[in-house]
Formats: sequence, structure tokens, C-alpha cells
Amino acid sequence: MTTTTTQTDPLGDLFDPRAYAQGAPYDVYARLRAEAPVSWHEEPAVLGWPAGPGFWAVTRYDDVQHVSRTPGTYSAWLGCTQLRDPAPEDLDFTRQMMLNMDPPVHNRLRKTVSKAFTPARIRHFTEMIRTRAKVLVDAVCERGECDFAQDIADELPLVTLAEIMGVPESDRHLLFMWANRVIGYQDEELGSTSTGAQPARPPVNPRSRAALQDMFDYAHQLAEFKRANPADDLITTLVHAEVDGRPLSDEEFELFFFLLSVAGNDTTRSAIPAGVLAFIQHPDQRRRLVEDPSRLPGAVEEVLRYCPPVVHFRRTATEDVELRGARINRGDKVVVFYPAANRDPEVFADPDRFDITRTPNNHVSFGFGPHICLGAGFARLQITHTLSEVLNRMPEMELAGAVERIQSNFILGIKRMPVRFQPTRR
Repeated sequence: MTTTTTQTDPLGDLFDPRAYAQGAPYDVYARLRAEAPVSWHEEPAVLGWPAGPGFWAVTRYDDVQHVSRTPGTYSAWLGCTQLRDPAPEDLDFTRQMMLNMDPPVHNRLRKTVSKAFTPARIRHFTEMIRTRAKVLVDAVCERGECDFAQDIADELPLVTLAEIMGVPESDRHLLFMWANRVIGYQDEELGSTSTGAQPARPPVNPRSRAALQDMFDYAHQLAEFKRANPADDLITTLVHAEVDGRPLSDEEFELFFFLLSVAGNDTTRSAIPAGVLAFIQHPDQRRRLVEDPSRLPGAVEEVLRYCPPVVHFRRTATEDVELRGARINRGDKVVVFYPAANRDPEVFADPDRFDITRTPNNHVSFGFGPHICLGAGFARLQITHTLSEVLNRMPEMELAGAVERIQSNFILGIKRMPVRFQPTRR
């Protein structure tokens, strides 16, 4: 039978957000996969937040897929999908987010909104994304240096998301602020700069309805404008969408706006600089791609496998169950770790090697099963055109200072990444 481990075990800590400021703990994941692939961890009081009941960490690829595709046993709805439990007064509201639903309710809502994410819709925005990436590189390519995270990686997802959603570009800073508030609440710098005040701490939950009321007020104002002035954008699609013959409820619309504003921003914003950093650290792979641009699609997939933006998602056991020898009780939290699954040596040969020719490359960076990411196509498109512009127009790139990562146990983000490169004319 597989043994279990606690957070105090020398196998390492998967919970403390401060540990992730140094990057994903791949050494810990490797030991857990080998010795305790389904392991019990405590939730101590950290950064002012009270202790929680603890959770099971799932680190092997096959088990991550199994939990993700078995909602009848591992529910997204019961306790929602964040590792920390939502406050009791927020639970019913939070459950109305599509991310936190189980089939068949989830399937009906997903089918409705998926019309905005078809391959044809993604192709429609291809030229816009290519142009946006070029403009951002144009702005820095003659200088020979920039902060890649802030000058390019932060900006491209914002301007892209604003256009796709139908948010006026002058308001895109709001999307940035809301994403920082939600994703960066564990990071004192981001938590303070997102609101201009001190970081949110209990009893204020940055994901509660009260803390997000300004976002929801804006969403409804924008919805009213789109009803009167329909356009080819996501918000127009949502205000006219129907589920089982009825319009989206206010709560469903609010939470979908929240999901777009945060997930549509931070995942790509995190993957782009991490991918560029991987090429800086592996110049042989950069040369391969520059010499043969046809390898770009494979390079994008390897970027996503090697440096996935999302650390984990949580499920809740609906019954007593055994997984990889661990006896999980009904109501226990079961948390799947994507970076650990993406480097499982039983699935990926030499998994710690960055290899743009890797095939097959069936990573789980966009999730798996019913909740696989709807916006994956848009994310791939932004990574593709950013890499293409950077590799061709910012040659000999190297780090010009320390890489500063977000303090978060949920997103593997980069706050600052100063680089220098050979200046090129526009």
C-alpha cells in the first residue's frame, strides 16, 4: 500500500505560497511521484489566513487524468475548485461559476458559451493577435533591453482579452487590476498594487462577491451597452446566450465575466515569459527553432508542458474511495498538480529536459476531462505569435537581472524579467 505524508515530512511543502516564489518545487513532485503519489498534506495558517482541514495531493499523470475525468467521484461543485474552502456565505454563489459545476449542469452551460471559442472564432482573431505582438516588440526592439514580463507579457494578454471580450481598450487596466487582486492576493506587492491599498486579508476574501462587486458592476454596465450596441465579441455573445431556453442569470453572467477576466489574462500572462525564459536557458533549443520555424507548434506545446501556468485544481470526494492505495474519505479535498503530472517519467521521456521536438506531448496544462480549458486556442495563438516575434527580432537575448516570480501556490507567474538583446530596427 502507498504510504501517506504530511506537510512536515521532509518530502516538502506544497501549500505555502512563499515557496513558489522560487518556482515550482519539481524536486518535491519527483519524490512524491516515486514514494507517495497520493499524499496527505496539512493546511497551516499562512499569511494571515486560518488553517484548513488538509488535502490529498495527486502527482502522477494517470491519476491526475483519472480525477479530472471522474466528476461523479471527484466533484468540482461540492467544495469548488480552489484549494482553500470558500467562506460558507460565498459557497452557493461560487458554485454558479462554470468552473465549479459538475455534469450535466456544467455541460449545458459550457455548450452555450463554447460558441464563442470555436476554431473559426479563434482564426478570426489571428491577425489581430499577430499585429498586437508585433507592435509590442516594435516598442522595445531598438532599445536592446526591456522588462519582458511588464513590457510584453503583461500587455499582450490584456489588449487581446479586451478586444475579444469587447472591453474598451481604455479600460484594459481594470482587467489587470482585477486579475492581480484575485491571483496575486497571496503576494504582498501585487495584493497592494492591485487596489492601491494594503493587501486583502481575512475576513475579506478576494474571491468573494463583496470583494468583486466593482467588477460585477462594470460587467453589468458593459452588458447593457452591448445589448444596445451588439458587436462581434464575447460579451455580446453572453448577453444573448440561452441555457435550456433561458438567458444566463445575473450570477452566471457575473461569474463568467470573472472567469474570462482572470483566467483569460493570467494563464497566458504567465506562460509567455516562462516560455521565453526557457529559451534563454536552453540556447540550443532556440537555435533549433530559429533554423526551422516549422517547429513552432511543437515548441508551443513544450513551453506549456515544461512551464505550465496553473499549479493545481481541487476536487472533493463524493464518497469513500481508494486511489493509488490511499484511502480517501467522503468530503476530503483531492488536489491535482499539473506541473507534477507534466514531468511524470512514466509518460514523458527525460521529463526535466526542455525539448521542442518532443512527440507525443500530451501535457495537462489546460486541464483534462469536462473542464479542459475553453480558451486554450486563444492562449496557444498568443504564445505562438509572441515567440515568433521575439525569436526573430530580439536576437541574443539574455537575462539582465534577477527573475522575480509571483508568490502564489496557484499560478506560476513572473512579475519581472529584465532582459537585454541585440538592438534591431523596426
